[in-house]
Amino acid sequence: MKTDPYPNNMNYLTIIIKLVFVLVLINFLWIFVPDHFIGGISIYNSIVSGRERLPFGEIPESSYNLSLFNIDAMFSSHKISASLDDDNLLIFLIGDSSIWGFLQKPEETLAGLLNEKFDQKNIQVMNLGYPSISILKDAFLIDYAMRFDPDLIIWFTTLEALPTDNQLSIPINANNPGRINALINQYDLDGFVIQPQPISERTFWGQRRNLFDLIRLQIFGFLWDATGIDQEYPDNYRQALRDFPNPTLEFHGLKESQDLADHISLDVINKVINHNPNTDFVLINEPILISSGENSHLQYNFYYPKWAYDSYREIINNFTEINGIKYYDFWDIVPENEFTNSAIHLTANGEIILAEKISLIITQYIGDLNQNAK
Repeated sequence: MKTDPYPNNMNYLTIIIKLVFVLVLINFLWIFVPDHFIGGISIYNSIVSGRERLPFGEIPESSYNLSLFNIDAMFSSHKISASLDDDNLLIFLIGDSSIWGFLQKPEETLAGLLNEKFDQKNIQVMNLGYPSISILKDAFLIDYAMRFDPDLIIWFTTLEALPTDNQLSIPINANNPGRINALINQYDLDGFVIQPQPISERTFWGQRRNLFDLIRLQIFGFLWDATGIDQEYPDNYRQALRDFPNPTLEFHGLKESQDLADHISLDVINKVINHNPNTDFVLINEPILISSGENSHLQYNFYYPKWAYDSYREIINNFTEINGIKYYDFWDIVPENEFTNSAIHLTANGEIILAEKISLIITQYIGDLNQNAK
């Protein structure tokens, strides 16, 4: 009988073919694995403590933190996903990096200061700020946070968060096209169209970076738990601009003669609030640096020509009054010298000034609740 001269080689070839087939199958079956299943696997709030704020970090090795775009994993790592006391009044702070707390330790942030102030009053304040300036990003986080049944959401915003043409390019929005599409449809948000995520990006290969980041977030959890460090705290940093030798007279390409109201997405705020009637909302126009430097009569700070910001304040004041939204304008409560590396990032003392104002709002809210309960 004539035998095959290459039996072992054929066996190896068969194994390789089967292995490739299995890998390809896993790669494409990954499309059907929901994000919440992967993002929900977390060591936080069990093996290690939950984070005080949503994960964000530009230099992970020294901040024990990193930026990722899986919102399920972001919230799973936050202490909000721990068991919450149903008897506590639950307050969420929504906003940008100024609320997240750039250059501030967790206890120095607005949420940290408020939790310290109301420590004995059965109140929990959760820091759900995230370092992107976008009203659509805020709506995305609020929509997700609703599953935790907040009593009050204090929503901080500023003009830079509102230009319609800027919303979909924000990284966390751009990297969640499916969920942003669903949000746009659910809340009937006008003026937003986003392309569906290509199927190839949903495969295991397309998601490999996201999966790697999820694993790294778990590893950094041990370092966060041991040190309490979740960002870099440099001794020196570049100060926010206060002098403008060549002032900017346009805002996102708009000139003073154009109508700012036609180019900003204020209606997102109204639709989010109306869509969630069981939660109370307070809208805050957050403090900004008001420069006294060169050409400050034309430009308040790096972000804002004076005409644009003045128009915005008039527009949002009228908008909130017409729509019955509880609104406070705190744009000028913090002195110029109490800002750090940005026109919206506060020093520790600046944060205390803001916390005093917000604590009064919370105290009044509690008083109104008690009055209505009688």
